[in-house]
Amino acid sequence: MSSNLEREILEQPAVWRRLLEVERPVIERVAATIRSRAPRYVMIAARGSSDNAARYGQYLFGAANRLPVALATPSLFTLYNAPPRLEEALVLGISQSGRSPDIVTVLVEAQRQGALTVALTNDPDSPLAAAAEQVIHLRAGREQSIAATKTYTASLFALALLSTALAEDEARRQALEALPDVAAEALAAAPAVARAAERYRFMEACVVVGRGYNYATAFEIALKLKELAYVLAEPYSSADFRHGPVALVEQGFPVFAVVPEGQAAAELSAFLRQLREREAELVVISDRDDVLALAQTSLPLPSGVPEWLSPLVAVVPGQLFALALTLAKGFDPDHPRGLRKVTLTH
Repeated sequence: MSSNLEREILEQPAVWRRLLEVERPVIERVAATIRSRAPRYVMIAARGSSDNAARYGQYLFGAANRLPVALATPSLFTLYNAPPRLEEALVLGISQSGRSPDIVTVLVEAQRQGALTVALTNDPDSPLAAAAEQVIHLRAGREQSIAATKTYTASLFALALLSTALAEDEARRQALEALPDVAAEALAAAPAVARAAERYRFMEACVVVGRGYNYATAFEIALKLKELAYVLAEPYSSADFRHGPVALVEQGFPVFAVVPEGQAAAELSAFLRQLREREAELVVISDRDDVLALAQTSLPLPSGVPEWLSPLVAVVPGQLFALALTLAKGFDPDHPRGLRKVTLTH
């Protein structure tokens, strides 16, 4: 294999199977604790790719568990020493390394206030895990490449397991069990994605749009394009993009769109038709043939994935595209310039 990044992208189905086999009983116990404490809302503290996982959590816990979800503002806890009241909250800290001081501080303060705290981390011996009342181990194995891939989707999968356990929903459990095989199908398209990426080797800027559950996917794909291929990639909800930024679009301007089947697909499809009329360069990730037909570059998804799980699969072509584009531009995918694996923010 050409890089650690490629290997780690390909490991994702195995990571999800490990979460199902090993960590699911732990997550079910965590869910039972949450039900017994009956929090009124959820606050999620995270940075980077983990923050994109938190965006997925906003939709997931909101729709499936009817819990309001807020994203924490860590500087209120660190720089301003003015933390909000958290007594009736479930506070989730998501961090692959579990070592970022600002995320740890949020959980320490939440514990002090008596909130229920849960850490999702790939290091169960980390400071974040020590600060939390409950710990969910992502079980992704060591991630050597600086860009997060398998730890990102492990975070999504763990959140989906937790939401499903909270809801005690058997149909959702079965859908989760089928997902690793679906991801393997998406990964089989890697050679076709690599060929498609060659067209964009001189791309310097683009936007990435998604909506609903895949708002998170737009952010994560944009992050991968930035940190790996050094493309100025801006993520948007398709709704927000209409409110001003759409003025960027002119002939040949690249727009990446994440459009799996679901409640958001009709609105996104109509928007892509408008962008097509403006001669945008469309790169579309979708399982719908009619939507793929709008694109100059189509990246098909396996069909039959429920919308609430689609971010786990829809991000895979984005990861593969970012890897291939990085190689096409002649950059090292394992060592993006100016970055380290663990970023310590305060």
